[in-house]
Formats: sequence, C-alpha cells, structure tokens
Amino acid sequence: MKAVVLAAGEGVRMRPLTFTKSKHMLPIGRDPIIAHVLNSLRECGIRDTLLVVGYKQELIRNYLGDGTKFGIDLNYVVQEKALGTAHAIGLAKEYVGKEDFLVIYGDLLVGPEAVKAILQAHGSGGIATMAVVPVAQPEQYGIVKLDGNRVIDILEKPGRDEASGNLANAGIYIFSKEIFNAIERTHVSFRNELEVTDSLRLLIEAGDSILAVQIDPEVWMDIGRPWDLLEANKRVLQRMELPILGEVERGACIMGPVGLGEGGRVRSGAYVEGPTWIGEESDVGPNCYIRPYTSIGRKVRVGNACEIKNSIISSETRIGHLSYVGDSVIGERCNLGAGTITANLRLNGETIRINVGDKVVDSGRRKLGAFLGDEVKTAIHVSLMPGVKIGPRTWIGPNVTIYHDLPPNVLVLQRQELNYRKPE
Repeated sequence: MKAVVLAAGEGVRMRPLTFTKSKHMLPIGRDPIIAHVLNSLRECGIRDTLLVVGYKQELIRNYLGDGTKFGIDLNYVVQEKALGTAHAIGLAKEYVGKEDFLVIYGDLLVGPEAVKAILQAHGSGGIATMAVVPVAQPEQYGIVKLDGNRVIDILEKPGRDEASGNLANAGIYIFSKEIFNAIERTHVSFRNELEVTDSLRLLIEAGDSILAVQIDPEVWMDIGRPWDLLEANKRVLQRMELPILGEVERGACIMGPVGLGEGGRVRSGAYVEGPTWIGEESDVGPNCYIRPYTSIGRKVRVGNACEIKNSIISSETRIGHLSYVGDSVIGERCNLGAGTITANLRLNGETIRINVGDKVVDSGRRKLGAFLGDEVKTAIHVSLMPGVKIGPRTWIGPNVTIYHDLPPNVLVLQRQELNYRKPE
C-alpha cells in the first residue's frame, strides 16, 4: 500500500519556531517530526510514500532527499496554496492510481502500533477507514460520532456544550479511489479551506460505509502548539535507543540512558541524567548539569556552570556559561550570553498562559520556560519570563528582563539612567 503524508502547512500556531522552517522539521529526540512519521510507516512495511509539501519545502526536501536513508521511496507534490486537507489529498490522485492508500498528517507523533491498527481494520466492508483516539479536551479536535464501528458524523472542533463524545479524528486514514469523487464535490468550509472531513460527510450522506478504529493515545500525539514539543520529545526519548558514540571524559558522570552522537564530547565535571540525547559534534561541559528529557542537536556548545532541564536545544546553538534553560525550546544558531535565565515557574504556582495566534491559551503546565526562534542572541544577565516567545534574529541587550513576546528582527536595549555624585 502507498502512503500520502500531508506536510504543506505553515504551522502558524507554532510561532516563533516556524518563522524559518516548516513545523514538520521541528526536532524531537534526534530527528525532526516528519522523520518519526516516515519511520513508523516503514516499520509497517509501507515504503512507497508521497509527501505533499508547500511552506518552506526546500528544508524538507534537503533533509529527506529521495528517502533512501530512511529505507523508503519518497516522491513529492507541491500544494502551492494552503487550500485544505481535501485539496492536498486530491493532488495524490495520479500517484496512488486505483489502489487503496493511506493518508497521515505529517505533524503527528505516531507509533507504528497506530499505523498497524488501521491497516488491520481496513477491508471490513467500508470504502474508507479512519483512526480515532480518546482525548481529554474534545473541543480542541474534530470529534467523530460512531454507531458501533461505523462513522455517522464528524464535528469539527465543537464547543464544550456541543461535544457529545471524546473520540477525536486522529489524522490517519485509508481511502479507496471513491474519495476523489467526494473531494471534487466538496465545498469550501468556514475556514476557507477544502476539508477532507467534509468529503467524508458527503460519503456518509450517500450511504457509504466509513469505518473507525480506536488507537491507543499512548502511541499518538498531535503536535499543534509550541509546548507540545516538550511532551513529544519526552515520549521519543523514553523509547529511542541511546548509544554513546562520542567521547566521555574521565570525571564526567552519566546517569541513566544517555545518547551521545559521533564526534560529541562530554567534558569532566559534567553531570548528565537520562533519558537525554546529545547530538553529533556537540560539546558539553565542563562542570554543567544536563537533566532528564533534554535533546541537544548537532554542534551545540553547553559550557561551564550551565543547567539544562527538559528542553530542546537546536543545532549550532551556544550556551556558553552560567545560564539556566528549563522547559524551553531554543532554535538553531542561537547564542545565549552569560547569566541568561529562562524562568519556568510563576510565584503563585499557577499554570502558564501563552499567546497563540490572537488568543491567550492555558498551556496546562505549571513549569514552562521560553521559546526562541532561530538566531536569537542574548547578552549577559538576560531573564526570560515563563512562556515568552522570541522571534528569530532578535537580539536582547544586557540586563534586560523580557515579560512579553518579541517579534522577529528587533534589537531590545534597556534605557539606563546613571546618577553621578561625589562621595560624602
């Protein structure tokens, strides 16, 4: 069976991390999100894959190539404008031909168990099969109503009063060629997009059988907001193999499962607790503390007296000395000056609220640090308050405390007033 992976979206809710890259290329563990999707497909025997790309597609193409390094045969088709999931699937018509095919959203963290479940369930009489998953907050998802294992309706992000169940659309489908006829008859939604859920409704209204299979939420996660990366990273680190391929100096302490890429170094006095991944050619220590559920990318420098906890540090970033990064995501090629601190806990202990688009959203997390886009620089003694987001290529001068989000490409300096007088 062939697979179609939808990876054209811009990921606006993931700002500032997606100003410079597709959300599908954001790192979790040692690899970007899209690589985990492809690995799960390959483990289920699916090797012929079409990737629907659009926003920042060159980064995806450069990383994945023709799929050889992932053991798959990878092809691409471009969705020039963000016209919706139905439109994106329609672009695959020529590639899949007349055979049934699998569709999966490219911003999911999905274990092979979930893919196997839908493959096994398909073929029981329906012309389409979709995966559903129980969720705690159904109003954030498309909710699927069932009669037994048959889909009778799909409600797109219902209000709390409208949600009559907790089974969410998991973003994994198997379609027969009939889906393309339904797509051609699909009208633009209130979001000005062609939604594949509307195409499915047309099939249901015509009396066609759409089957559902419930998957385990432990092997499925939607990565839709910046802090979701931290939970996804935790799940990946708990499951991945963590070999030590670099150099661990005498006097360094490795506790638990810790992976170190080729050419990487952990210097004397460093204390590293797993599960943690330190990427190729990265240099950690001396005398620093790396705490669990931290992923460090390629060619990263973490220096003396730094502490990193439950964070994602992207490639070629430098955290030289005397800094604390907790529950945060740091972009590529950032440079944090001495004494840079990411605060991650409110004094009153309440959960952290973050600006997502034009809304203020409760993250549900008591501990949450900062989110820095690529090429952010901080000078000495910079403090970032819980939940702040810093746009790419923004520079922050010395002795500044950031309480609110900063846009890309700005320089922030503190105005200082000095009072000179002669001593008594």
